[in-house]
Amino acid sequence: MTHETKKLHHAAYMYADEVKRGELSRREFLTRTTALGVTTAAAYGLLGLEAPVQAAAHAQMGGTMRIQQEVRPLKDPRTWDWTQISNFCRGWLEYLVETQTDGSVRPMLLESWDVNDDATQYVLNVRKGVMWNNGEELTAEHIAWLINYWCDSGVEGNSMATRMGSLIDADTGVARDGAIEVTGSHSVTLTLPVPDITIIPGMADYPAAVIHPDTNVDDILSTPIGTGAYLPTSLEVGVKGTLAKNADHEYWGNSVDGYGGGYVDAIEFIDYGTDPSSWLAAIESDEVDILYQNVNEFIDIADAIGWEKSEVVTGATVVVRFNQQAEVDGKKIYADHRVRQAISQSVDNGVVLELGYNGRGVQADNHHVAPVHPEYADIGRPKYDPDGAAALMAEAGMADYEFELITLDDGFNKNTGDAVAAQVRDAGINIKRTVLPGSTFWNDWDKYPFSATEWNHRPLGVQVLALAYKSGVPWNEAGYSNPEFDALLEKAFSIADADARREVMREIETVFQNDAVIIQSYWRSLYRHYRPGVVGGDMHPAFEIHVHKLGFSA
Repeated sequence: MTHETKKLHHAAYMYADEVKRGELSRREFLTRTTALGVTTAAAYGLLGLEAPVQAAAHAQMGGTMRIQQEVRPLKDPRTWDWTQISNFCRGWLEYLVETQTDGSVRPMLLESWDVNDDATQYVLNVRKGVMWNNGEELTAEHIAWLINYWCDSGVEGNSMATRMGSLIDADTGVARDGAIEVTGSHSVTLTLPVPDITIIPGMADYPAAVIHPDTNVDDILSTPIGTGAYLPTSLEVGVKGTLAKNADHEYWGNSVDGYGGGYVDAIEFIDYGTDPSSWLAAIESDEVDILYQNVNEFIDIADAIGWEKSEVVTGATVVVRFNQQAEVDGKKIYADHRVRQAISQSVDNGVVLELGYNGRGVQADNHHVAPVHPEYADIGRPKYDPDGAAALMAEAGMADYEFELITLDDGFNKNTGDAVAAQVRDAGINIKRTVLPGSTFWNDWDKYPFSATEWNHRPLGVQVLALAYKSGVPWNEAGYSNPEFDALLEKAFSIADADARREVMREIETVFQNDAVIIQSYWRSLYRHYRPGVVGGDMHPAFEIHVHKLGFSA
């Protein structure tokens, strides 16, 4: 039964029955139902369970929380391309909704939302009583302005326009007339020409920070207007960023049951570079309380030290991608499907998982849709034929060419690249490895012809495909453009029911895998370690650190 023949909230009952029969995971159930407007408490209730209590409710007031994390330069929020930027800015910039570690979508600056039967109309109910730190009350007018700001596709690097694409007029590049309407002092109605089930999850992604219309987007530190409990006090890129509790601002979360927040007096983000050994050294010298993440053999070391470990199974991954638009010696060598296919079929993804990530994850199949995504379809493993790779490369006229695979030096990126290159070399294809420190790699990371890139988890498979591979979008670093893929993806966006959407996703994954766009070997289990006594520091599927939840145990 599809969204055309049943109401979305009735679908929640159907999904609950699937969970009880063992046909649907609890995580998928929570993602599906809460994105459609069912509250987290109600969703758990359908399963006969109590919603989990937020851990930060047990935190005491005071103290300074020290977090190991890269400290990156700030810019216009809708163009943010690093979770690390958002984590620092979460001190004062919050979100309309927030994804939780269990997969549910939690209201934040929205109190709730209502979705019509076919997901073409969303009514956003803005939380009343929330104050900006400049003394104004948050209203529907602010949120309507914000969504229009997201919808300006003419702004270079604005990935929020991709997320809000169903609201945008293709001819003008901005929101369609009538698409975003203020329908009350705290109510905004979104009207879409076609169904789109990604709107609410898209508002939880890290470039979707809620900014005030008076924010100077070119220098957001100069106008730190927000609704959060903290204010920025310093930022030295590559060194340290600090937040201090805003004593003059009454944080809204403390007056809403189940929220709370703003427990510590100060938060420090300290940059120790990309070498995990330096993170462990910071632990041993008592310089940090939380790691942004932990990887490889350092996971076992932190366990042995006695730090708490938080683990999540996710759709986070490392993509070894061919940039089809990049020129090498005046030629777009990766525009040739035979070149991509020859390299791709040289690689056994199971080997890369073991050597590149110590087996701490699930093998992937080169199509960037994960088993944790509700619409995932198992289409089987990609072609593995190392014996035929050299002949295919010769057919492309590249038998004597030396390819170059570039990666970061941070452990699993490097190890993944090494595992891929070794197998390509064993298949008779010339390849060299270039490993760069973060200070060099990040200067041109989106321009390299052949390199490895990390991608964060998104709740829905269609989200990441639209962000990363749809023709012409800002984050399409593979330079991929296939009208058939784009059309199928647009069709998938219009199907609210995940089971029905899976049938289209099967076609999408097949087209994408056959096009040999990427080598994507595994889905990462993610790990974060923190000092005993820290609360609110659990690993998030998208590496988010919800600073309003951080504290020390009472």
